Order: sequence, then structure tokens, then C-alpha cells
Amino acid sequence: MPNQSAASNVSAPTRFLEAGRERYAYRRFGGGFGLPLLCLQHFTGTMDNWDPAVTDPLAAEREVILFESAGIGRSSGSVPKTIAGMAAHASAFLDGLGIRTCDVLGFSLGGMVAQQMALERPSIFRRMMLVGTAPRGGEDIMHLEKPSLSRPLGDHSLQGYAVLQKIFFASSEPSQAAGAAFIERLMQRSEDREPISGPAVAQAQMAAFREWEQVSGERFSDLKKIHHPTLMVNGVCDEMIPRLELVLAKHASAECRASDLPGLRARLVVSIPRVVCPAGCCVPRLEFGLRALLKGNASGSVSP
Repeated sequence: MPNQSAASNVSAPTRFLEAGRERYAYRRFGGGFGLPLLCLQHFTGTMDNWDPAVTDPLAAEREVILFESAGIGRSSGSVPKTIAGMAAHASAFLDGLGIRTCDVLGFSLGGMVAQQMALERPSIFRRMMLVGTAPRGGEDIMHLEKPSLSRPLGDHSLQGYAVLQKIFFASSEPSQAAGAAFIERLMQRSEDREPISGPAVAQAQMAAFREWEQVSGERFSDLKKIHHPTLMVNGVCDEMIPRLELVLAKHASAECRASDLPGLRARLVVSIPRVVCPAGCCVPRLEFGLRALLKGNASGSVSP
């Protein structure tokens, strides 16, 4: 059991696990009676991209496991060019840890990986949280050539995490202030940080997005095969992955709860304990929704 004194992504040591042919970097912290929570990260993100305001409160009641798949951060190997390949690495990692069942928080790309894992090995997850993500066959997934994304991504005056502040948060003053606070939290970890993902990582993950958009047979049919209680969280103007929770809820067979956060771009929509929206409103009950799902109360409302 990890030391409770290190129950934070800011201070938890980076560990390494040999599984199969790969060496995976991960952090494991927190404790309690809940099942472990596996966190699967967004496009080009490393463990350092997890907001402590999200991970640390959850670690008060369960172990939180941050995972870097092959080719990410200090993990060995190459980034797969399919979601199925990424799911295989995550499954091998859990097997290496001896974890037979856990809960999962899949953020953007990580939400796609979580869906694939749930399809291939349903027993590996008890409950799922899918944030700012899309089902197989979804449309307009991570098309970075769109002006709304290409402009900030091509702005050389934006260095490091400053790009995230522009594309993860709306342009209003309150939202940009929330984005600045988000970046400050990401920088709290001053040592033992991960290498920043380079072009090779981005190219492989973009190839995986393009493959994920393809579908054979009935569109969204895979969703009918996922029976896990699921919390879906989306912003209402996410330029990177469109608002698809209604598609998920309509086609999925699982018990699903959807939460919209007005004004956010859905890139960091599970900030705990409060989410500050551009209009200045807050969504304090989102923390309750996350914790209710993990505790087994899937009926908890998470609406603003």
C-alpha cells in the first residue's frame, strides 16, 4: 500500500514496471477501501499533465494510478498507431501489477482506450468515467487544422503549457484565469518530471485518432456491448472533440449519466472540488458525481 504521506501527484515517486517487452512508468498513490482508479491521459499528455486538483482528492479514498503507455514519458517502446494497441499496453500494465478489476478515468484519448479495454476485457473495469472523449466512428476527432486550433498551436509566442491554456479553456477572462491556475498546479511538481512528448508521439496518436474514426458495420454498435455504469463529462464548445455524450447515451447499453459544463472546452472539466466556468458559475456537485459513481451510487445527479 503506498504511503499516505505521498498521496499526491505532486510528490508521489515515479515507479517502473517490467511487463512483457516493455518498461512502463507510473505513479501510484493514495489509499482507502475503494478499488484502484486507473487514469488514462489525453493527446501527448504525460503523468505531469494530470491536475493535482483532480487526482489528489480522489486519492483520499482509493489508490490512484497514473500510467504512461509505450513511448510516452519514460516508458519504453513506441507509441501504437491504433487505440487497440494502446489498450493492449494498458491491459498488460494492469496484469503486471496484479490488478484484476479497477475503476477507470479516461480523458480524451484515454477515454477511447478505456472503451476499447472495456470491450475486450469487460471484467477489467467496474465503473468508468469518460471525459471529453468520443466513441469509435465519431466525427471531427482531433482535426488540428481547424483555425480555432491551428492558430494557438502555431503561435510561437505560446511556450510550454501556455498552449494548453488557450485550447483547453475558453477566451473569457474567468476561463483564462482558471486556465492560469491550472497551469500553476501542473508546475507544482518541481522534480522527477517526465520528458515532454515530441512530434513522433503526436504523429502516432493522430494516426490512432484517424483509425478510431473508421467504422465497419453498424455505427456505434460497439457501445451496445459496454455494460459498465459510466459517467460522461463534456464541455459544450470543445473544439478538439465535439460534444458527443448524447450519442453515447443513446447508443450505449450501460447506465450513463452525462454532465455538461457550460463554456468550458472540455479539456479540463473534472477539476475538483469546483469547476469555474467562463460565466463565473461553478459546478460544485461534479465532485459528488465522481465520488458517487466510484462508491457505487450511479444515481447521483451531476447536473450543474
